[in-house]
Amino acid sequence: MNATPASRSAVPYFCQWESAHLASEIIQGKLALADDPAWRGSGARDVDEYARWASHVCGMACLKMVLAARDGRHYPTLELARGSVPYGAYTVEGEQIKGMVYAPFVRYVDEAFGLAARVHVDLRAEELPGLMAQAAYFMASVHPWIRWPERKPPRKGGHVVLVTRATADSVTFHNPSGEPGTQADVELPLAVFDEFFAGRGVAILPAAHA
Repeated sequence: MNATPASRSAVPYFCQWESAHLASEIIQGKLALADDPAWRGSGARDVDEYARWASHVCGMACLKMVLAARDGRHYPTLELARGSVPYGAYTVEGEQIKGMVYAPFVRYVDEAFGLAARVHVDLRAEELPGLMAQAAYFMASVHPWIRWPERKPPRKGGHVVLVTRATADSVTFHNPSGEPGTQADVELPLAVFDEFFAGRGVAILPAAHA
């Protein structure tokens, strides 16, 4: 079963790797992150910083999409990540990066960008339509194999996608680590999305709630 492109949303798409068209090569290990020709666009100070961070910033890529949809400004992904570190959204110990942690992320987007956000846990997939009736977006924790919806994931969670729409039948999202064809405005049946969904994430509330 293949992911279905939904009608194009008004939310710009950004890949967590700067060369979105080369995502397949990066995922398959055919292209090293240090060889991404567009790495400078990330806001990394050097190519080593880019290579260290680029596979950890799915949440920041989602934030970049939200901010671009709100005010048209394209924030470099690594600038967003560095800004979140003092809040505790990531823990950096030498070469090891842990995160994104939801509660500190919520504080970060509130104070830095005036975004109202709320952490949700123990959420069932069938509750997503009701949640999206109140939220502008939902950053959902899913397994990265959601780029291959025909595969059974070994577990749930570990990656973040930006949900822009949910109905009783389907979920539409932007995937920061999708391959070409499973990146922007992907629509999956709700039951299929549930196979990857860890039941947690961050809802971004409409501007009226900020």
